[in-house]
Amino acid sequence: MKNLRDVYVIGVGMTKFARHPDRKFHDLGQEAVRAALEDAGISYDAIEAAYCGHVMQGSTAGQQVLDKVGRTGIPIMNVENACASGTTAFRSAWANVATGLNNVALAVGFEKMGRGPLKMSRIEEGSEEENKPPMMPFIFAQIFEEHSSRYGTTEEQMALVSVKNHDNGALNPRAQYQKPMTVEEVMNSRPIVGPLRLLMCCPTGAGAAAAIVCSEDIARTAKSKPIRVVASSFQSEKYGDPNEPLTGITEINQRTANLAYEMAGLKPDDIDLVELHDCFAIAEIIHYENLGLCKRGEGGKFIEEGMSKIGGKVAVNPSGGLLAKGHPLGATGVAQVFEIVTQLRGLADQRQVKGAKVGLTHCQGFGGATGVHIFARE
Repeated sequence: MKNLRDVYVIGVGMTKFARHPDRKFHDLGQEAVRAALEDAGISYDAIEAAYCGHVMQGSTAGQQVLDKVGRTGIPIMNVENACASGTTAFRSAWANVATGLNNVALAVGFEKMGRGPLKMSRIEEGSEEENKPPMMPFIFAQIFEEHSSRYGTTEEQMALVSVKNHDNGALNPRAQYQKPMTVEEVMNSRPIVGPLRLLMCCPTGAGAAAAIVCSEDIARTAKSKPIRVVASSFQSEKYGDPNEPLTGITEINQRTANLAYEMAGLKPDDIDLVELHDCFAIAEIIHYENLGLCKRGEGGKFIEEGMSKIGGKVAVNPSGGLLAKGHPLGATGVAQVFEIVTQLRGLADQRQVKGAKVGLTHCQGFGGATGVHIFARE
């Protein structure tokens, strides 16, 4: 893309991800926004536009969040893109500043979810599909079977993903689950669909995250260390065969990642840490490959050899990922930004990736929406 300005993240905030039975979504969103403003050292009056990512919070939910922070009359846009709602909100805020429409913009993601599997909005009430078992576990069980058939990926390798992410989550005070797991505990957890066990699936929950982006001249005056957004890529699915989910999840994610690398002028080997969309353990293994962290078919080997641990070749999901940190749908994409910015500032405490200079976020929404962002410390 030509004629785009450099964009910087100057403020991030995040609640703890948990059930939060006694809190409302707008309360969680306000906490995250206020924390981001404090981090940036600016008042809400400086925000020129806001993008609010959520999935199930109803009409004008973003206004309900931000009205309690300040009524300044700015444009407030509500963004829904399934699991990619937060990363879509961040992409939108970035685009506003990159194109010069605004100098300071806010992205906030929030969600309060109930227990149990998600009902997909595309399923109509009264249809035969409505009473069938949850769709997403079945899709990812099918993806595992296809990947396993082609490349020999094992259930034990999926369990290793969960173990790694729960180990990381145990170091993250904002993670929903902060207890290390063993391979045996993962493998012995309740069966969900086919090879998928409970601890190979992300939980539902509640939480919020916020990020403030701005132009370079404003970043120079920021209270906190600015982190530059060196690439923003967002894509949707092309026509494909619905009976080949592995092909579909490969194409859109690889294409989106490649566009981000091209925009940043970087290669996968230049990335120090990644926050990727591990909605199920097999998803992380496949996204190692889609993001170019290893060769096609070697995702299982990548986790087995410890390449994605903190201290490995590239730290993947040092926050605990969706499996341990949690996955309040609208909050996830912005929470990934929170983790990368925290890491690149060197403020991640026990889970800090030493010497981290470049980080990447990746988030995919059901129905075909994927965002990849790359960040650099200067």
